[in-house]
Amino acid sequence: MDTISLASLGIVMEKLEEGVLFLDEQRNIVAINPSAAQMIGRQHGDIVGKSCPTVFPGTPCARICEESGKCSLMGDTAKEKKLVQDIVVGRPDGMLVPLHMWATALPADESLAHCAVVLRNRTREVQLEDTASRRLRMGNLVGHSNVMQALFSEILLAASSDANVLITGETGAGKELAAQAIHDNSGRAKKPYLQVHCAALPENLLEAELFGHSKGAFTGATAERPGRFEAADGGTLLLDEIGEVPLGIQVKLLRVLQEKEVVRLGENHSRKVNVRIIAATHRDLSAMVKDGEFRSDLYYRLRVLPLRVPPLRERRDDIPLLASSILSGLARHYKREGVSLSTQATDLLLGYDWPGNVRELVNALEYALVHADGAAILPRNFPAELRDAIPAPIVSEGRGNAPLTRYYRGSAAEREKELILAAIAEAGGNKSTAAERLGMSRTTLWKRLKQYGIADNTSGTL
Repeated sequence: MDTISLASLGIVMEKLEEGVLFLDEQRNIVAINPSAAQMIGRQHGDIVGKSCPTVFPGTPCARICEESGKCSLMGDTAKEKKLVQDIVVGRPDGMLVPLHMWATALPADESLAHCAVVLRNRTREVQLEDTASRRLRMGNLVGHSNVMQALFSEILLAASSDANVLITGETGAGKELAAQAIHDNSGRAKKPYLQVHCAALPENLLEAELFGHSKGAFTGATAERPGRFEAADGGTLLLDEIGEVPLGIQVKLLRVLQEKEVVRLGENHSRKVNVRIIAATHRDLSAMVKDGEFRSDLYYRLRVLPLRVPPLRERRDDIPLLASSILSGLARHYKREGVSLSTQATDLLLGYDWPGNVRELVNALEYALVHADGAAILPRNFPAELRDAIPAPIVSEGRGNAPLTRYYRGSAAEREKELILAAIAEAGGNKSTAAERLGMSRTTLWKRLKQYGIADNTSGTL
């Protein structure tokens, strides 16, 4: 079928959730669907025939139109023949509506319209962003860094849906905490939340744990027992370390996700379940799929909403806040209220790479608290591997703007001195930039400069 009738196109336009407008070369609106009229807050008859700048006043697109006297998708301003921007439209009722606008020029031989504009309502997204930005904590997750604020937004977005979530991240980064936060902020919060550590059980026991079993299903099954899927009915089930699940059980998991029902071991009839699945892993499942170690159909079933928990080295700004929160809990447990981190101890924490992430930070703080004999925790109270670590940046590697840092131990002071001088030189004398590239705080860099007697031999300020 080469063509679609205008009647069919009209039906589609009427049903679309996105708003759609068509403009002629004079920038006048010649057609609009109901969703666009609702977003703008005007009746169809009050919009058609009006110029685009009067409907979207103050937007970048409208300003270009007003300044040039022609549509921004004409002439030299239309190299890509499209325009994408986030705008805010003031409706006649006084409400401000955030919209995502996508405009594109139509083929030159199109006689009815010159360009099309698609609108998507961003009100819900903005509300989620605002909610997350006001938080320093979500459940037991703590952080004010950009990556954690982005994670909080993703958690709230996932919580508003019943879709399956796949949480990835390094060991000890907080994947279980993210899963708990999704459940606690969801409509299932008052229903069961259960976890299964898939790597902790052999295949036969894992199968019985997940799906349940009847009496006599295997040696030792003296009574029937529901599995975790049944126990979590109406709530959420976290499948932790999903990458460790054997292929045989992966097939049965896929069936549960598809059919929404389980079959206990030793039975031949199914039972309906209503469970929201969150899976977590520190492994690269996409690579496992390529290697035939993980089923691709199960992978895509689980990865409806992918969510990545960043490692601690990508959120160093959170370390003081995170350490303070953890230490507060530990101090209550050990009845050592009033103990705090010294400035030197905080600098030590900021300079370390944390291969074990938040879990390692918790262990290091507990070790330090036990070994501290005063009200302030000092660097000497921490484990030797943390105290002796000396950073040397490898800025050509890493994720985004965060350098991957390798640490030298023992007598590597001369090497560190050379690296500091090189970093300052590469930063054009800007010590703040050099400190960021070195992966240390500005205070630590200043102390290193003073220690090596080079503070007066370099230009720039902190």
